[in-house]
Amino acid sequence: MNTLQNFEKEQIEKLGRTVPEFGPGDTLRVNVKVIEGTRERVQAYEGVCIARKSAGMSSNFTVRKISFGEGVERVFPLYSPRIDSIEVIRRGDVRRAKLYYLRGRRGKSARIVEKASTTQQAEASEPAKG
Repeated sequence: MNTLQNFEKEQIEKLGRTVPEFGPGDTLRVNVKVIEGTRERVQAYEGVCIARKSAGMSSNFTVRKISFGEGVERVFPLYSPRIDSIEVIRRGDVRRAKLYYLRGRRGKSARIVEKASTTQQAEASEPAKG
C-alpha cells in the first residue's frame, strides 16, 4: 500500500463507525443528521440502494425512493459525519452492480426479489416430515 492508502485507512479507523455490509438492490434506512437553525435532529431516508462506489474515504452510495409518486435519488458519502447510522432493511437479489434501469420503471416492474436467506434455503432442501 502506498502512503495515501495508508492515510485513508487510518482516517477510516479513526472514525470508529461500523458500516454494515450492503450492496445494490438492498433496501436501506439511512438516518441523517439535519441542522435547522440552532437545532439538530435525525431524519430517516429509506429506499433501494441502486449504486455503490468503493474508493476509500471518498466512497459513496446512491439511494432511490418514490416520494409522492416521484422518484427521488440521494447520494450519500459513506464516511460522512452527517450520517448517523445505516440499517439494512432487506437484501435484494440482483445481477447488476448499478441499477440505473430502475429509473425508467414504475410499479411491479420496479420490484426487486428478496435474496433467500441461508435458513430458508436449508428448510427448502429438507424433505417434508409427516
